[in-house]
Amino acid sequence: MDKYITVNGCRVHYTVNGEGRPIVLMHGWGCCTSTLASIEKIAVEYGKVYNIDFPGHGLSPEPAEVWGIEEYTGVLEALVKEEGIVRPVLLGHSFGGRVGILYSSRHSDVDKLVLVDAAGIKPKRPLSYYYRVYSFKLYKRLLYMTLGRQAAETRLEAYRSRRGSSDYAKASPMMRAILSKVVNEDLRHCLGDIKASTLLIWGENDTATPISDAKYMESHIPGAGLVSFPACGHYSFLDNPYQFAAVLRSFLAS
Repeated sequence: MDKYITVNGCRVHYTVNGEGRPIVLMHGWGCCTSTLASIEKIAVEYGKVYNIDFPGHGLSPEPAEVWGIEEYTGVLEALVKEEGIVRPVLLGHSFGGRVGILYSSRHSDVDKLVLVDAAGIKPKRPLSYYYRVYSFKLYKRLLYMTLGRQAAETRLEAYRSRRGSSDYAKASPMMRAILSKVVNEDLRHCLGDIKASTLLIWGENDTATPISDAKYMESHIPGAGLVSFPACGHYSFLDNPYQFAAVLRSFLAS
């Protein structure tokens, strides 16, 4: 069933399927409800599944201003209130894991938390990274001075498309600004406040959110457990669907 809720001026789409205890699914950046369809098929065996299209993804229009994890977590909080959800199971992949972490650190009634190749740990940047960042800022300033705003933006757009990540290159200007904001938000300080029974599922070859992030989360979330799959990447649930399904079923049934 397709449903909508308005949060901070954004019309947010989500689906509801099944009956029983509430299970909320939260997709990664650049994805949507259909990305987690294989997980939803498993989850619906154990409860009533809410699958969210975060603003700027799927059938949910992008926000009118730059959002951070705070605002995206507000979407989950509004959904929980709207649907009268009590003691939810939360599952977040990648970006959705950020929302799961922040929400669970604030709400002690979360029953279970599943973080799948989750984001939330700000990486340590080498000096070369900062050299590139400040070189780009200087390049941008010089273009504005020599070419004017419109011509400079055209040149910069081509540069970003060549040098930025695939997520960044595909995004609209607003979603690029949001992506730049959220990837720099470090949620390490939230981990110790999570009370929910937590399972981490990871691909050992994940380059977007490396296995070192999972091990850090495991050691800082009280009682958390980690299951990792060799030869799997950032979409471990698609790379190894059978083992993923077995692990998730075991956790939901426990």
